[in-house]
Amino acid sequence: MSSYTYRHYPNVRPAELDTPGARRPVVIVGAGIAGPTLALSLATRGVPALILDDDDTVSLGSRSICQAQHSLETWDRFGIAAPMVEKGITWEQGEVYLRDSAIYRFNLQPEPGHKFPAFVNLQQYYVEEYLYERCRAEPLIEMRHRNKVVGVAQLDDGVTLTVDTPDGTYALETDWLIACDGVRSPVRHMLGLPYPGEVFHDQFLIADIRLTGDLPKERRFWFYPPFHPTNSVLLHRQADDILRVDFQLGRDADPDEEKKPENIDRRLRQMFGPEARWEHEWSSVYTFTCRMMERFVHGRTIFAGDAAHVVSPFGARGGNAAVADADNLAWKLARVVKRESPPGLIDSYCEERRAASRENIRQSTRSTDFITPKFEASRIFRDATLSLARDFPFARALINSGRLSVPTTHAGSPLDTPDADSDWSGGPAPGRAMIDAPLGTGWLVERVGPDFTLLSFGGDVPASAGVTTLPADCSGLLAMRYDARPGTIYLIRPDRYVAARWRRHDPDAVQAAFARATGR
Repeated sequence: MSSYTYRHYPNVRPAELDTPGARRPVVIVGAGIAGPTLALSLATRGVPALILDDDDTVSLGSRSICQAQHSLETWDRFGIAAPMVEKGITWEQGEVYLRDSAIYRFNLQPEPGHKFPAFVNLQQYYVEEYLYERCRAEPLIEMRHRNKVVGVAQLDDGVTLTVDTPDGTYALETDWLIACDGVRSPVRHMLGLPYPGEVFHDQFLIADIRLTGDLPKERRFWFYPPFHPTNSVLLHRQADDILRVDFQLGRDADPDEEKKPENIDRRLRQMFGPEARWEHEWSSVYTFTCRMMERFVHGRTIFAGDAAHVVSPFGARGGNAAVADADNLAWKLARVVKRESPPGLIDSYCEERRAASRENIRQSTRSTDFITPKFEASRIFRDATLSLARDFPFARALINSGRLSVPTTHAGSPLDTPDADSDWSGGPAPGRAMIDAPLGTGWLVERVGPDFTLLSFGGDVPASAGVTTLPADCSGLLAMRYDARPGTIYLIRPDRYVAARWRRHDPDAVQAAFARATGR
């Protein structure tokens, strides 16, 4: 059974089947998380986009469930973050167990004063549904379901696509093609581009079950629990009284046997006891890889999300990285399409997001190596760490059950202006994500974007071309988080990253930093 009712979206006959259509500025292939997020981000900047997807419904199964704060801040611009938070399960804390004893508890957002929580657990099909409905209401976005791209030809100034539909095949030209078509990316294969990386052979069983009762909100991770004594188990609560349970199976497990309902029930019965009752929602046995393309930009074709990079699921870095890709790319692509910046600005997307992907893969691989040690020495180290963690803080710091997703940094980006002042003792430096805080009767995150913002502490500053000025007080939580004093200035990019900061306002320095950040 499934508590979610899958809707099949209408397949409208494309006009290009009857008459050649006008060339499109942007075509997006794939309607998972990255594609619709990118289309909506472009629409907020006045750029139309066509989304092509070979399916006519949202993704099957819960899949990417942990929606991070920085993703919610992106979706808030489209008015869909609030219903996601209301529908999902908010959590900020987690527990790690050794056998049946808690040895470590963590809080991902120990300080109050943010509009959104650290994480909301919400199944990917709900996330996609909210994105689809918002896209369908946006005049600048057209979604075409059951439109499968079967041919890609690169041009000097664009891309020609061949698209197969139930009504026939048509050709389509676009200035920019964005491939958000997943880890198996047909576009990547059609262009013959490599996807190097590392394969992890350990297997895991996902069991999504509907289980009513007093369910925990926090993330729980067990090493060697009594109900699964040879491996690890992860538990997450989701919307609609759904629990996700991940059982580590080992390399030699038979996935077909493990997916049988009676075998899943046997494991769940050992975990929840003889009196528990549940209904099956979805199950899957998976292995995973960490991969990354050598470049995300190839001429006028750009790759984002799992099509460009993929990590292990520990740490909730996959779907959230896809949202960050879209947020980084959208403002740059919009400026290039509107001829406000040169095409070379797109190269910074590749540089910054490849750096982010390297960091995500590094963190994800470390988590995987701790959870599934490849060598006996690694297992001995892991087990010794766990045995010491209850009593010794240094050992708790070494436990890695999945370093959870936070905004990555891109220090050294060609778009950022390094600090000219040396007296900063805090605050987000250039290349780091901005930090939310209360501002007036609302929140800072509500006042930043979709253009560049000049955050000014302690007085108004003259308006600058292409930059919105936002005054703030030199007292309170916002000033503390930004290490602000009278005269402090931050230049914040449209994707909520700091481009530059100063201790006093210098109009020439602001314009130079803005020109650098926009590729001019």
